[in-house]
Amino acid sequence: MTLGVVGMIAVIAARYLASSGLFSLLTRVTRPGLYRGMEKQIRREIGWSLASAAIYGLPAGILAWGWHNHGWTRVYTSVSDFPLWYLPLSLLIYLFAHDTWFYWTHRLLHDPKWFRRAHAVHHSSKPPTAWAAMNFHPIEAVSGAVVIPALVLLVPIHVSMLMSVLSIMTIMGVTNHMGWELFPRALVHSRFGQWVITASHHEKHHEEYTCNYGLYFRIWDRLCGTDRGLSTKLAQRSAI
Repeated sequence: MTLGVVGMIAVIAARYLASSGLFSLLTRVTRPGLYRGMEKQIRREIGWSLASAAIYGLPAGILAWGWHNHGWTRVYTSVSDFPLWYLPLSLLIYLFAHDTWFYWTHRLLHDPKWFRRAHAVHHSSKPPTAWAAMNFHPIEAVSGAVVIPALVLLVPIHVSMLMSVLSIMTIMGVTNHMGWELFPRALVHSRFGQWVITASHHEKHHEEYTCNYGLYFRIWDRLCGTDRGLSTKLAQRSAI
């Protein structure tokens, strides 16, 4: 089990370094100078993020070992185990459940007591960069690390859909923090964009703190009156 946990930590750390590094390089190519003078902040973001990778890797490694050796989880490998229509449905279930957990724990972390104790680490990135996606205090990292492990114990999902969930989580975590809008304005301002979070929406949270708490979707922000639209600053840095 120990080797499995260490291996999972290494995988999560490598995934973070690869994805954040790729989008950081893309930023340097397409938005030269955007991160100029932020070298100290980036080093701090990388340090906290690698510590978070270790925390995320612990439950993930234990459950990966338990799945492989004892069948602990509801992850399945044969597409015939459930109807084909369940594949995309399970993906949406996981994303919505994760988004729900994130929204409410994120709001809790903005309570002054918890903000000072934990969430201030994430908001010390001013503005955040592509390296800030896992820039968490250990308390916040623990709150995020338990979601997917809990879901795989409860909700059946094909291994390919689980990999899709992890890929979406990684890509959106990085692109929503990198300081410019990757997606075209036509998509961001479309009906689809009114319900899905991109950098323009999440940057507003880092500007004002008390709004736009969601992770993937704007559903909870809209239902709870915490959606304050898009960052006007990022509108000037968005894709065509």
